[in-house]
Amino acid sequence: MMVTLESEHRIRLAGVEDAPDAARLLHDFNTEFDDPTPGVADLTVRMRRLLAEGQATVLLGGERPDAIAVLRFRPSLWADSTDAYLEELYVAPQHRGHGLGRAVLDAALAVARDRGAGRIELGTDEDDTVARALYESSGFTNLDDGEQMFYYERDL
Repeated sequence: MMVTLESEHRIRLAGVEDAPDAARLLHDFNTEFDDPTPGVADLTVRMRRLLAEGQATVLLGGERPDAIAVLRFRPSLWADSTDAYLEELYVAPQHRGHGLGRAVLDAALAVARDRGAGRIELGTDEDDTVARALYESSGFTNLDDGEQMFYYERDL
């Protein structure tokens, strides 16, 4: 499926064969922000499995590709619909500021609606003002009305 929202951006759903590109972009994302990454090889294996099993929906944007959005879906606890979670959204640095991120985000929203999602959630760092501006300009609301939000995790 090709989702084209603007003539200068190619946004498409990834297939299993796109796992290496998805892995490269996810690795670059974590590397850029000094977050741990298992490396491209391990991420490629994981992405192949997640894509093959339908456990992740991945959108790729740009020619190389140069941008990625990863969506996860689950039945909603509070509504008779699906909840979507935008797990990752990344645009390679040299392609930022030209609308590619917005095009990928808009495509992710369209795919989520098409999959029956009644809402979409995401998390981002407080100091990532560029991402926050993109999300807020696309209609996302900070649930804490500007107060610091907390997100906890624990290795098991």
